[in-house]
Amino acid sequence: MFNVGDYIVHPMHGAGVVEALEKRGEENIIYFVLRLFSGNLKVLVPSDKTEQIGVRRVIPEDEIASVLKVLQRDDQEKIIPNWNHRYRANLEKIRTGDIFAVAEVVRSLMRQDQRKGLSSGEKKMLESAFQILSSELILAGNMDEMEVETLIKEAVAGE
Repeated sequence: MFNVGDYIVHPMHGAGVVEALEKRGEENIIYFVLRLFSGNLKVLVPSDKTEQIGVRRVIPEDEIASVLKVLQRDDQEKIIPNWNHRYRANLEKIRTGDIFAVAEVVRSLMRQDQRKGLSSGEKKMLESAFQILSSELILAGNMDEMEVETLIKEAVAGE
């Protein structure tokens, strides 16, 4: 499915690169060794579980505009008033590994923060979702971190 050098996204950790393939255990299961860019984290993913976990390739550059449209969209859809329910709904979106779902989470949490503020759990979630989204956009668009951060913030602000 993946080769050494491929850019990938882990749904809970963000974008990185396939660094190596390793056989482990008595059954010689092949693992992808992923070097994730957030905190230079190394993750082992069994090759037969990548789909189940949600590991996928980084989006192509031409899809960045679609992600920005999601960030710009008016999010007046049903706002969940209870932060705990909102947190669980957002966590499920992040776990899908879908960049558009992660963009929705970033948009709604950034706007919620501007309106009323966020709970400490939601602040951490926003940081995590922002990192997951930005790490993929950095690789997809061959941009630097500051460029992507500005791009995301401007899109959410509607600029």
